[in-house]
Parts: sequence; C-alpha cells; structure tokens
Amino acid sequence: MSIIYTCSASSFSAISASHKPSLYSLRTNSQKPRFCCALGGAIAEPKVINATEPLLLDAVQGKEVERPPVWLMRQAGRYMKAAKENWYSVRCKGIQLEDFVSHSYQILCEKHPSFRERSENVDLVVEISLQPWKVFRPDGVILFSDILTPLSGMNIPFDIVKGKGPIIFDPLGTAADVDQVREFVPEESVPYVGEALTILRKEVNNEAAVLGFVGAPFTLASYVVEGGSSKHFTKIKKLAFSQPKVLHALLQKFATSMAKYIRYQADKGAQAVQIFDSWATELSPADFEEFSLPYLKQIVDSVKQTHPNLPLILYASGSGGLLERLPLTGVDVVSLDWTVDMAEGRRRLGTDVAVQGNVDPGVLFGSKEFITSRINDTVRKAGRRKHILNLGHGIIVGTPEENVAHFFEVAKSIRY
Repeated sequence: MSIIYTCSASSFSAISASHKPSLYSLRTNSQKPRFCCALGGAIAEPKVINATEPLLLDAVQGKEVERPPVWLMRQAGRYMKAAKENWYSVRCKGIQLEDFVSHSYQILCEKHPSFRERSENVDLVVEISLQPWKVFRPDGVILFSDILTPLSGMNIPFDIVKGKGPIIFDPLGTAADVDQVREFVPEESVPYVGEALTILRKEVNNEAAVLGFVGAPFTLASYVVEGGSSKHFTKIKKLAFSQPKVLHALLQKFATSMAKYIRYQADKGAQAVQIFDSWATELSPADFEEFSLPYLKQIVDSVKQTHPNLPLILYASGSGGLLERLPLTGVDVVSLDWTVDMAEGRRRLGTDVAVQGNVDPGVLFGSKEFITSRINDTVRKAGRRKHILNLGHGIIVGTPEENVAHFFEVAKSIRY
C-alpha cells in the first residue's frame, strides 16, 4: 500500500465564504465548501469516491475509501488555545479574529467555569463540539459531554470538579442503595443532549459523521461505587466478590439505561455511538466475562434490534489482555489503545470487525516528522479496509495545537 501526500502546506480545511454572528451557525447547508491552505491560496479539492454518506460510515461498512477517516478523542477541549496565531488556520473561513478569540474553549471556561454548565447547555455544547470541526475538519464530530451525564437522571447526584474530577456525593454500596437508582429516561433528564445532536447534524451537513457516546455499565458502576476516580478499585471489587448480586443489579440498570440512551442519541442525530468501558480492563479475563461482557452484549443486542445500521464503537484502554473478547460484544468497531501494535491487533480481532486508533497521544509532543512517521506506520499496519485513524486515548492537556493541526493535515492527505 502506498501513501501519497497531496498538500504540502501547513494545514488546510473546508471553508465557506460567509460569516454569521453565531460561530456554530457559520456555515449554511446550501454553501459548497472550497479548500484553502492556512497560509493562503487554494488547493485541489480531494476526489470523492462516495458522497452519499460520511467517509467514516463508509469505512466502518467496509466500503472502498480513498483514505482512512480521522477524528481524535478529546478533540474538543483544553489544548485548544485562543492565541492569535491559531486564527490563521481558520481566517479564510470568514471568522473574524475577535470572534475566534472570544469563542475559544479556554475563554469559554473562564466565562463558564463549571464543566457541567458547559456540557449541559445546548449553545455551549454545540459551540465546543464544533470548535475542532471549524479548525481541523475531522471526519467525526463528537458530542461534547461526559459519560456521567446520565447519573443525575438516575438519582445519583454528582459533580465534576476542576482539579479533582468526578465526585459522587453518595457512593453506592448496598442493595438498598441500588434500589434507589432509577432507570434513565433521556427525553426527560437530558433533553439538551438531543437538541445539541440535532443542531450538530444540521451544521455538519453530512460532511462528517456526528458521534455520540455513553459509558459502559461496569465503568459507570465503578465511578458510583468508588465515589469517583480510583487507583486500585478496591470498593467495586469488594462489591463484586462479596455481594455479586448487588453489583449485577446495578449493572443491569446501567445496561438498560445506556441502551435507551444510545437509541435516543441516534434518533436525535448521532450517526455512530462510542461506548467507553474505561475501567473494564481492571478486571481479570474471567471477571470481565462476568461483570462487563454480558452487559455490553446486552446493550449492543438491544440497540441493534431497533437501529441495526447504527455503528457502535467500543473503547477500553489497556485492553490488550482482553482483545479477543471485545468483538464478542457484537460492536462494529473496536478502538485500540497505543499499547497494542496495530498489526497484531488486526490479527487478533479478525477481519469482521473494524478497528479504530491507535497512535500514542504522546506522539503529538514530538516533531512533525515523527508524528508523520507514526501516522504512516499505523495506517500501513491497519490496511486499506475498516480502519478509523485516531489516537489510542484522548488528546493530552498541553498538547501543541499546531501538532494536532499537523496530525489532521497528514491524515487527510493520505491516499491508499
């Protein structure tokens, strides 16, 4: 497989000629984008093999694509600076400098310091979700939210505190606690998620796939039992090994609720949904098969009954020891972290499931030449079919934004 780079400028993106006061309504559906380099001047518009669906969806389905689709976990967030020099990558879209700076993520954080406010306000969710789309034009635009967002609607009070992370005010530990957990009704509890997805779908206009996401049952249970993040997961394992019926009751409530949440997101505009099982890899293979795998499979089976064509992506960091078990969930895509060699991951997963990943996020602190070589290596090992280029984890705070721009430029310039 040969990889050809079609633009040598520092970055490029699809743009529109007009500017509107609201940044997230910058583009209208009737406008056809042209392509320009950030340093000025036009470049050739890439050939389109199939324009009926976003590239990401075509790749998941195993259709012929000219390059791997690319998006990055945590592509919207704290690494995005408001520095004047970053405006040059979007100025040809018609965005004025003062608007760019005033709408940057860091400025929004100053105006709205609460993460929950930023992630539960429709305008802010849309604004933040679209920031990387306006600058980098990824092939996936993921909803700005959190896997814990449904908890309040399940009678589990929580907050996300800067510098501390998630805090569960009343951690669960008994059967009586689990009895108080309500089944999640997204239409009632998180209508802002549905509204934001509907707006994102309209704004992105099928030029990229709009992605939703949920937390997996074991990962959500870990948070609510541990009371937040954990290093050793002592409390959840104590519950699992001393009162397994209590944990299974909690996992069942999460499985039913997350299946409902995925369907809700799909109905409101999500074209694919990623399931994060961040803490499942703290389990041994045998315990994974008891406390995670059945509930993941239940979610997938339930969603596929009503949404058979909705791509479901599963990400579990540090999953090398569980890799062969992940496709048993029935998901369409397994997202690999960087600790698994992409070629080895392909062999172990088989040909039926698509793969996503898996460049080490730390690579983005390297030179541009190093970033290019790692992208090249990952794409070569993944092969031509069923691959979504991504990092093996989310973008790290402090990552140079110009290196993220370079990642997208190289990725979008690849030709099989």
